[in-house]
Amino acid sequence: MTAGNNGADTPENDDPFGYLYRSEGGEGGAGPSGDGGPARQPGVPRTSYNQVRAVGQRQYGGQQAQQQSYGQQNAHYAAPETLPGGGERTRQAPAYGNQEPRRGRNGLLIGAVAVVAVVCIGIGVAMLTNSGDSTNDTAKKPGPTAGDSVEPSAQPSTKPSPGALPKDDAGALRLGGGATTAKDVKGARTASGSYVAGMNTPGASATWTLNADTAGQYKFWVGYGVPGKDANLTITVNGQALTRPISLNNFAHAPDGAWDKGWTKSWSLVQLNKGTNTIKLSCENGNQCNVNLDQVWLAPPKP
Repeated sequence: MTAGNNGADTPENDDPFGYLYRSEGGEGGAGPSGDGGPARQPGVPRTSYNQVRAVGQRQYGGQQAQQQSYGQQNAHYAAPETLPGGGERTRQAPAYGNQEPRRGRNGLLIGAVAVVAVVCIGIGVAMLTNSGDSTNDTAKKPGPTAGDSVEPSAQPSTKPSPGALPKDDAGALRLGGGATTAKDVKGARTASGSYVAGMNTPGASATWTLNADTAGQYKFWVGYGVPGKDANLTITVNGQALTRPISLNNFAHAPDGAWDKGWTKSWSLVQLNKGTNTIKLSCENGNQCNVNLDQVWLAPPKP
């Protein structure tokens, strides 16, 4: 086959792609091309299933379906706004960065922070208030009144502190021979107001046991009361009677019989050992024993 002669019956049918749209033959198979189809007319293309169709057109099962081409509107599509109530149902997607939800979250966060701040402030105020109340209570608390129970203070010991000389009430002495304690006469210088009476009976005695830190000579003081008359008693130190009695004169110048006016004191020198000693006052023969005793104590001798 040469150019211009590809088996076409006429020049206008000389188309190398004519097989795409020519009929392949008819009922009798006749035709100029010998394909059994009807004779073709010059210049008229035949129709066949291989005919070129427009883009988007296909035929399936004898029925032709058109596909919607790009840029063309679907015949079955209707815009929402053309439907009844379509405009109201139109939903617009929120734009990116919409601030409404963020403002809601920010509001909740600010509210939570405010609540925490209020609670912290309340706790601080309560602590400061309680602290101030405690301080005020401590500052304003009064001392114990007469109706309050107060723990009694420790009673002073009868035993002298180191360096101090002993001193006792006469009622603490060991009594004998009819001597006894009494409170009838006022003015005794003891804590209880008691004194030793009954010394005017022969053999009556009051013995004081004491400790001396060092051996030596001491002044032995006696507190007493007389009824306006002088008196005296015998002193016995560690079992040895002194030759000179202790003078218990009416140094208070009390009237005769005024026992409550005759309270006074007198002393006598005694020699003591280091440690325990005994000093006894007694009514012996030749003594003037009409006297009451309230206190005894030691003092260092004068230089």
